[in-house]
Amino acid sequence: MDTTKIGKSIIMLAHAFVGWALCGLTMGIGTALISVSTTLIVHAIAAPIIFGLISLFYFKKLHYTSPIQTAIVFVVFVVFMDVFIVALLIMKSFEMFTSILGTWLPFCLIFAATYFTGLYVKRSS
Repeated sequence: MDTTKIGKSIIMLAHAFVGWALCGLTMGIGTALISVSTTLIVHAIAAPIIFGLISLFYFKKLHYTSPIQTAIVFVVFVVFMDVFIVALLIMKSFEMFTSILGTWLPFCLIFAATYFTGLYVKRSS
């Protein structure tokens, strides 16, 4: 892998990290201010909006990868971070993965938002 590909990969992962961090911030602030169940609903709404906006920027300015590749990378990154940072280090439990609303729905919506944003930008260009 040449340095250009490494640099592009780092930039792409940085975008995924920002999305994951903003989702984490949504959960952190939400649980401090409102109930967990309401926070999960807010997070399920916010996650695709966050990743849709990040994807819009990514595809308009950078577009190193196709919509499907980007959606896969973003979701895999989020899953990886949720497993190793949130579940193992913070919660010390995998219980979060039993929640469709709290985990699986946001994963699916992040994928969809990223993929369809990429298709939209690609068709608009």
